[in-house]
Amino acid sequence: MRETYDEYQAASRLRVSVAAWRWAAASRAVPAADAGPGLWSRAVVESTDAEAVRAALPGPAGAWWAAERLTAALGDPLPRCRPRVTPAAIGHLVRAGLLAYLGGDPAHPDVHPDQVAALARRRDLPALLDRHVPLGPDQAAVRLGVRRTDFDQVVRLGWLTPTGTVDIDYKRHGGVTTVPLYSAQDVALLPVTRPAVDWHALRTVPAGHRSPLAALTPTDPADDVVLLAEAARIAGVGRATVANWRRHHPDFPAPAGGTTAHPTYTRSAVVAWLLAHDKITAPTTLPTATLELRPTGAARRRFQLWDPRIELNDDPAGEDRLTGWTTDDDADTLAALTAADASVSRLTAPGTAPLAVPGDIRVTDRSRPGAGGLRVALAWPSRLRGHAARTLSGGLVRHALPYHAPGADCRCAQQSCGGIIPTPYCTEHGRAAEPAMEWHPAGGIRCTHLTRPVATPA
Repeated sequence: MRETYDEYQAASRLRVSVAAWRWAAASRAVPAADAGPGLWSRAVVESTDAEAVRAALPGPAGAWWAAERLTAALGDPLPRCRPRVTPAAIGHLVRAGLLAYLGGDPAHPDVHPDQVAALARRRDLPALLDRHVPLGPDQAAVRLGVRRTDFDQVVRLGWLTPTGTVDIDYKRHGGVTTVPLYSAQDVALLPVTRPAVDWHALRTVPAGHRSPLAALTPTDPADDVVLLAEAARIAGVGRATVANWRRHHPDFPAPAGGTTAHPTYTRSAVVAWLLAHDKITAPTTLPTATLELRPTGAARRRFQLWDPRIELNDDPAGEDRLTGWTTDDDADTLAALTAADASVSRLTAPGTAPLAVPGDIRVTDRSRPGAGGLRVALAWPSRLRGHAARTLSGGLVRHALPYHAPGADCRCAQQSCGGIIPTPYCTEHGRAAEPAMEWHPAGGIRCTHLTRPVATPA
């Protein structure tokens, strides 16, 4: 009589599918293999409830379904610079131990739908994909947000090297082709480790134009060195901070050349040290701006712009400008709302305090640069721009512009520069009445006093 069983023999003994037994073993529904690697004793197999094993697996999910489920978890629409999850990525996640292999082609395996759903709910899913799933050249270009020709220049310059290869059978289109694979984490780190490159310009270069990287000369990785100042730019700190790290950390990379006063270090060694000490991390997404528009007589609408670029004009007679990547549907809605004289109730973008603009917003440009996707530009008169008030009712802080709300029964609190702060305060009534802020059709804010008394400030 058989005394040990492998996964196929155990499944046959219980008359369940091999996938069901594999899931039972992966989920600890059956004891761990006790008779050797991948082998179970007869006592364990005979004591296992076959019905429980069948019930634990509602049906293996194919790699295509799992890939679509994880892609949907990344966001709808898919965030800019985030490639779709492919069935091959499911194989990498299985090999990384994040999903259990239940059968099928190991490169595109069957997995458990509940385990895929649990992985899709993880907040660190983008980081997990970057860490464990390599990218082909086309996917790497998407992850970096550039054209394929620009990514080829990155490889030519020696900034990235393949971590592996995969053979793809294109059948009628040339047969089997060997495609290099690149670490997604290394690709995502490039804007951090190469701060001298204007990545915004590279991502928005028009189609058909020569790559800005084509003029650069390749550098051997051993000769790619940085000064402490460049290391500080990579880490986003001052040079003195990096010098302090060098003094207090014995494992800081040794100089590769230079002088005593200005030593140089191999870039790869500096980057590896910064990563190991959590001084830098691979960005999982592009920075975003949140734009809240308030149409006249309608509810607020919120939009997201990826990789925003905001230009604020110091001249009140000039214009402010905001550009960012968006979707076709959002661009159409933005154009319709701005044409109807909507106001910006709040604009939150990296590098500036929350802004607000009472009307006169317009879409000035919609374009598709060579990297693909839709980039939209909005503009408004600089004289209307202000800071969004930090109150529950919202509002606008206008500077250098004396203001009296039309139809209001009092003047709002004045700034020393002559601007206003539409907060629950009135120079005439103090805080005896709490005003609610609402947009006035003529521009600006109307103060409508409520009757709820509040404490008068000392």
